[in-house]
Amino acid sequence: MRKIFSAAVILTCFANLAIAQKPDLAHVDKVLKAEDNFNKLVARKGIKDAFLEVADVEGIVFKPQPVKITEFYTNIDKQPGTLTWVPKFARISANGDLAFTAGPYVYQNGKTDDDKVYGNYVSIWRTDENNKLKLLMDLGIQHPEAEQDGVTDFQEPDSSKLVAPSKDPFNGKSVILATDKIFNHSLSISTLASYKEFLSPQGRYYFPGFESMVGQDRVMKFIDNEAISITAETTDAGRSTSNDLAYSYGTARITKGQVVSNYNYVRIWEIDKDHKWDILLEVFSAVENE
Repeated sequence: MRKIFSAAVILTCFANLAIAQKPDLAHVDKVLKAEDNFNKLVARKGIKDAFLEVADVEGIVFKPQPVKITEFYTNIDKQPGTLTWVPKFARISANGDLAFTAGPYVYQNGKTDDDKVYGNYVSIWRTDENNKLKLLMDLGIQHPEAEQDGVTDFQEPDSSKLVAPSKDPFNGKSVILATDKIFNHSLSISTLASYKEFLSPQGRYYFPGFESMVGQDRVMKFIDNEAISITAETTDAGRSTSNDLAYSYGTARITKGQVVSNYNYVRIWEIDKDHKWDILLEVFSAVENE
């Protein structure tokens, strides 16, 4: 009886230990709250001061070339007009140090509806030394007013996708840089085949002049119909310490029909159940042609 009791105690201890070691995953509400606070800050303090207050020390915006948020907004006058946005797509890494939201925005510098500018934004956030989310990257594209409300997709981190923590994810980012470069090389061979291989089935695509596209099939149909071909070059990347969420950005030269134009791109990467990196979101922002 004593041996049985001892065995039961040992099993209970192991069970409690397993429960204690279960990862405490972050919640997507953390980044949604950060976006809501940012939105309210813009309404209260204006665009310039709000961006300066939430900016990561290395945060960048695309104006149209990438420039530090603090540098750009420190050197401009108070930006007129009102800016509002609504997150429709959001993820956060399992340990909460990297997150993003995306969705429609409205900018208005006037009093009538004719003064409104519509589009989609993408914001990437990462935690600072105080575990507070700060704005690491922000860019947007313009398109006509959307005919219908976009699909909302907020998901919590999936513990089944977790791998061993990375010791230095934001500096030691070789996996994401290599994956981004492989995708760019693949694009130069076949644009459609590349998206079929790398784009998540739930992936979203933001292209200037067009409403948000959701799903691999919809994106590939758009690329085919618009006769799009892409060459691109990686600039930089980063990933979460839990190795389940990452980003990359760079420059692209896109041929659309007979028109060739220059763009910046930003990609959000998510690891899938097979521990393969898929593009969860891609956005292109236009750059003036040379």
